Amino acid sequence: MKKNKLLNILLDNLKTLFAALFIAILIRSLIIQPFYIPSSSMEPTLLVGDRIFVSKFSYGYSKHSFPFSPNISNNRFFSKNPKQGDLVVFKTPADNRTDYIKRLIGLPGDEIQFINGNLFINNQNIIREKVEVFDDIRCGNFILNSNTFIETLPNGVRHRVSYNKEGTLMNTKKYKVPPNHYFLMGDNRDCSKDSRFLNDVGYVYNLNLVGKAKIIFFSNDTNKGSLLKFWNLNNSFRLERTFKKLK
Repeated sequence: MKKNKLLNILLDNLKTLFAALFIAILIRSLIIQPFYIPSSSMEPTLLVGDRIFVSKFSYGYSKHSFPFSPNISNNRFFSKNPKQGDLVVFKTPADNRTDYIKRLIGLPGDEIQFINGNLFINNQNIIREKVEVFDDIRCGNFILNSNTFIETLPNGVRHRVSYNKEGTLMNTKKYKVPPNHYFLMGDNRDCSKDSRFLNDVGYVYNLNLVGKAKIIFFSNDTNKGSLLKFWNLNNSFRLERTFKKLK
């Protein structure tokens, strides 16, 4: 009797565990998923050490909505079109596995070009206003000699961007975004591997979109503290960024 009772308790616990795991996978796949920011390519908008929530239903669902991107379909269901200025998480076309986050700049059919460091979309010079920023803009372990601007996209979306004063990408060729693809760039314009690099990222296919970044739910400065520097962990928390809405 005792053995049967213990077995029943074990089975009940396993059922509860599998049910909880199944619910967690559903939430992660269909509703919201957390991501960690490991690089400085989106500064000043996103900093290394930010943890963000990404809406999984903003653009509908594809195989990349689910863990390990199972090859279940080559269609997007409940599809919704992203907008210029969205902060998009996507699977990089180079391997269809690695998650990137960049800002959507070009829609299908758009023409993108940099001329003397100025961004042009469909031959329109994108307005930008210089702003004072007192925080360092980084590229990896290096501090950039940068200017920060508020950029206004053709649909009215305004966001901050940073440009290296030396301008490593001052001039580019004209990029024509193919059908069902998007052109995405990091806000840290001279420290970002993005759609400008056609062999590394290039144009991002509609099916590769994972979701839209919505909010920073936690942030800590990894230069000041981490699990490996636990004695400084309290000093590393960026409380002012907690539950910060992204735009």
